[in-house]
Amino acid sequence: MYKVLVVEDSITVRKIVNKLIEDNPHFTCDLCEDLAEAQSALESDNEYLAAIVDLNLPDAPNGESVELALSYNVPTIVLTGNFDEFTRAQLLDQGVLDYITKESRYSYLQVSKLVDRLRKNLTTKVLVVEDSKTSRNHICSLLRKFQFQVHEATDGLEALDLLEKHRDIKMVIADHRMPNMDGYELVKAIRHERRMQDLVFIGLSATGDSVLTSKFIKSGANDFLSKPFYHEEFYCRVMQNLESQEMIQTIRDSANLDALTKVYNRRFLHEKAEELFANSTSRKDVIVSMIDADNFKSVNDTYGHKTGDMLLQEFAALMKDYFPDDLIVRYGGEEFTVVSVRPPKVYLSALSAFMDAVRTTLFTSHKFNITCSIGVSTEEHKCLESQLEKADARLYEAKHAGKDQIILRDSVLSKVEA
Repeated sequence: MYKVLVVEDSITVRKIVNKLIEDNPHFTCDLCEDLAEAQSALESDNEYLAAIVDLNLPDAPNGESVELALSYNVPTIVLTGNFDEFTRAQLLDQGVLDYITKESRYSYLQVSKLVDRLRKNLTTKVLVVEDSKTSRNHICSLLRKFQFQVHEATDGLEALDLLEKHRDIKMVIADHRMPNMDGYELVKAIRHERRMQDLVFIGLSATGDSVLTSKFIKSGANDFLSKPFYHEEFYCRVMQNLESQEMIQTIRDSANLDALTKVYNRRFLHEKAEELFANSTSRKDVIVSMIDADNFKSVNDTYGHKTGDMLLQEFAALMKDYFPDDLIVRYGGEEFTVVSVRPPKVYLSALSAFMDAVRTTLFTSHKFNITCSIGVSTEEHKCLESQLEKADARLYEAKHAGKDQIILRDSVLSKVEA
C-alpha cells in the first residue's frame, strides 16, 4: 500500500481528497492541516508516493509547504484556490508535478487520477531515443520526475537492441534525426514486429514540419511533438497515450480473460498458438499440460456452486504463483491448460511443486484439501490441437489410474505416495 501526504487547512477539502484517494485500495492518506504537522509527518516518515499540498496555509502563506515537500524529494501536486499564470509557471519550474485549482469536483478527480498514474508509472518502462545528450537528459529528467523507469538509446539500432533485451518496455519516445537509424525508420521496424504492435510510440522533431508529422503517424506512431515543447504538453501527451493503450488492453482482456478465474480463455489460447507453432524452431520447445481439479463435482454437491466458484478462483491464483511466465488457460469447467516454452526439467519441477502446494492448501472459507491430476505432452507437434489431444488423453489416464498424479509419455511420474 502506498502512502500519500495531504496538507490542507480546509477540513472539507481534506475529507474530499482523502475519500477519493482511499477509495482506491492501493492508497492510504496522512492528513495534515498546517506546515507544522506536515514537517512532523515528513520527519517521521518521508516514504510517500506523493504529496498533495495547498499553496497557502495559515502558517505558510507563501508556498513554504511546497518547498518543504520538494526538499524531501516527494513528488508534489499543488492544489489551490488561486490561479495565477506567473505562480503556476514558477511552481512548475521549481519541480512540482502539477498545479490544480479547486474549481470543481473534476479538479479533485484529476488529483486522484494523477496519484494513481504515479503508482502505475513505478512499473512502467519508457525508452528515450535521442542522439543529443542535452535533449535526452532533459526528456529523461521529466519522465523520472513522474516515477517512470527510463532507458536511453542514442539511435534506432541501439533502441532495437534495448527493446529486445527489455521486452516489457511500454513506450518509446524518439527523435526524428539520428545517425545509423532515424526515428522514422525505427517506428517502421517496431511495427514490423508483432510483439511490439501495442508499444506506444511518440515521435519528436525540431523541424515542426506537418508533412513529417503525418509521415510518422501513418508509419505507426501514436503521437508526435515538435521541439521545443513545454513540459506540461509533454506530460499530457505521455499520459493520454498510456491511458489510451491501457483502455485498449482492458477491452482486449475482457475478450481474452475468463470472467471467473481471470486467467486466459480458450479463444486466446488458439490465438497465441499461431505464434508458438509458426515455425519448427519455436514449436519444438512447446510443453502442454492439462490440469484437472479432482472431485470437483463433490465440492459443488457438498458446499454449493458458490464455494465451487471460489475454489476455481483460488486454484487459478495458485497456478499463477507457480507458472508466472507460462500461458495459463481455463479450458473448461475445472480443467485448465498450461502452455510453456521453459526447459522441460525446469517446467516439470514447477509442475511437481504445484501439485504439492495443491495437496497442502486449505481452499475457500471451508478450508478443505483437494488434489489434481495432470497430463503432459512434451513431444513436438505440428499444431496445438494435436498436442492438446495428447495431453488430454494422458490426463484421462491419470484420472482413471487413481487421480493425484502426473502422466508424461504414457508413464506415471509422480503419485500421492511419492
